[in-house]
Formats: sequence, C-alpha cells, structure tokens
Amino acid sequence: MPVTLQYVDQARWEAEEQVRIDLIRIYEDAPQERMPTPTVPPFIEQHLKGQHFFACAHFNDRLLGAVALKEAPDRAWWLSELCVRKPTRRRGVGTRLMALIVEQAKKEGRVLRIETSSLPLADQVLLSKLGYRPIANKSSAQPGAPVTSDFVELDPQGKG
Repeated sequence: MPVTLQYVDQARWEAEEQVRIDLIRIYEDAPQERMPTPTVPPFIEQHLKGQHFFACAHFNDRLLGAVALKEAPDRAWWLSELCVRKPTRRRGVGTRLMALIVEQAKKEGRVLRIETSSLPLADQVLLSKLGYRPIANKSSAQPGAPVTSDFVELDPQGKG
C-alpha cells in the first residue's frame, strides 16, 4: 500500500471537510478503552488549538492513520495517540506512518519522543519491532514529574 505522509494543522482542519471526516473516523475507530467515541471531536480540536498537529497516513485521497505531534522547545516531536482505521489495520499502515515520520524527523534534525506511562502494549511492541529503544528522560526525573522515555531509531549496527 503506497502510503504517503500528510500533515493536518488547524488551518487544514478548518479548510478541508474530507480531512475532518477522515481524522474523526480514524479516532472513532480506536478501541473504546483508548478513545471513547463522544470525545473524538473535542480531542482533535484540543490538540489543534494547543499548537499540535497530526501526521497522517494518506492513501487514495483518504487519511487512514494518524499520530498527534507536538513540537517541544528543543524542536523534538512528542508523539501521542497513534491510531489506524479499523478496516486498514494489520496492513502495515501504522508501521509505514511511523517510518515516514522518522524519515521526516531525520531530514529536519529532530528527535522523536513519546510518553510511555500511557502507551498501550501494542504500540510498545510496534515501536520495538521498528527498532526503537526507550531512553530515560533525565529532565523528567524530578519528583512529581511524569516518567517519560525517548524512543530513538536504532541504526543497523544497533547504535542509537
């Protein structure tokens, strides 16, 4: 499946009806414990109004999967809420989306990070299969701060 990377920010969300339909469908298809359906539009709008954006898997004029991204002050991208439409799961869409995000991050000299405290096991397995490894985030080691880990792509020699 030739999936390409598309970004959805506030302007695109407001301008393109099909983008709104597709992004809502992606998160409505999420398992109930991950994303309760009535909260989907507010969830998307909250992310977009918070200067986040969505990196999406695009195929045949439709968005099939998405992950929310937020740029940190150090230009790192924090990823959250990876989800793929139910009809296209287990076809490599999530894997391809993550590979495209990694490729773009490398081009821009960015690091990818994800908070692991709420990361579902399936996402942990996917990231592990893609060659990511958790690295303790020293800045969050302060008392009361959330425990987070960075996921860094491994090169073929196994170096981070």
